[in-house]
Amino acid sequence: MNPTRILPDLQSSLLCEEVRQEANGNFFLIGVITLIRVPQLPVVAARLCVFNRWTAGLGQFKETVRLIAPDQTTVLRKAEMKFELRDAALNSTNVTVFGQLELKAPGTYFIEVIVDDVMKLRYPVPVFLTPPSAPNQPVPPASPAA
Repeated sequence: MNPTRILPDLQSSLLCEEVRQEANGNFFLIGVITLIRVPQLPVVAARLCVFNRWTAGLGQFKETVRLIAPDQTTVLRKAEMKFELRDAALNSTNVTVFGQLELKAPGTYFIEVIVDDVMKLRYPVPVFLTPPSAPNQPVPPASPAA
């Protein structure tokens, strides 16, 4: 008996600033993000990309990518995409782009990756408020030697 449908494995999921594809089909990711450090909030991210690679599946599937706010219930963005794997030895690469994304508060946001209503991965994206240091601020004098 040959299976007609096998739920795929999520080989990788990375949040980055940009995803480009070369003429030969290979992808390169620019600015892989582990955390977001900003000088003020709210801030608008012009573009955030989620790069997902699926493998070891067979059939047609629906991928859902969600960005969850620090309260862990508010869905800030949601994107759905259909894809197909015709052979379990093949893979599918999906890129979700969230444009003009407003981040209002510091805290830990989450990326959720779901296939056919099955959560495959949920990972944190901390957002830190780091005010810039004042320019031309005098350096405090060194303490006298004892």
